[in-house]
Amino acid sequence: MLKSKNIFLRSVEPSDATKLMLWENNPAHWKVTDTEVPFSMHGILQLIEQQQHIRSTGQLRFLICLNETEEPIGAIDLYDADFRNGNAAVGIIIGESSHKQQGYARESIELMVNYAREYLALHNLYCSIQADNIESIGLFSTCGFIQTGIRKEWFLHKGQRIDEINFQLCLKEK
Repeated sequence: MLKSKNIFLRSVEPSDATKLMLWENNPAHWKVTDTEVPFSMHGILQLIEQQQHIRSTGQLRFLICLNETEEPIGAIDLYDADFRNGNAAVGIIIGESSHKQQGYARESIELMVNYAREYLALHNLYCSIQADNIESIGLFSTCGFIQTGIRKEWFLHKGQRIDEINFQLCLKEK
């Protein structure tokens, strides 16, 4: 378990499948998660199994839980892990709007950055954010990620083209 002032990160258990299914199947999240169809319970359980073996699947998910209540409030992922070159993408979701803008996402990223550096010996983390997602751009910038490029008109959402902004954090510099 990885712990900070207000939250801790823990491995996902099969008993968490219902909560994950609610978050993943919430259409309000689909734009940022690039989801097009709802997940089945079977699909969620398969994801939970896959995301426990980062060295073989390239994916790892932790649940973000509150220290006071142990309630899961979100998830943070490493994915597309490339151990040969020492890189992985990072993604985060806070499941309920009542838990957003509380600093939990920042604490989660800080814990994941340390974990990626110290335990996985990764060299770089990166993320891709839709240009209209101002909150995520601010979050990753605050956590030390630097903008490395823009893919023009990369996403199509409800007939509108949206740029993708790419960010990177070199773990050996921090």
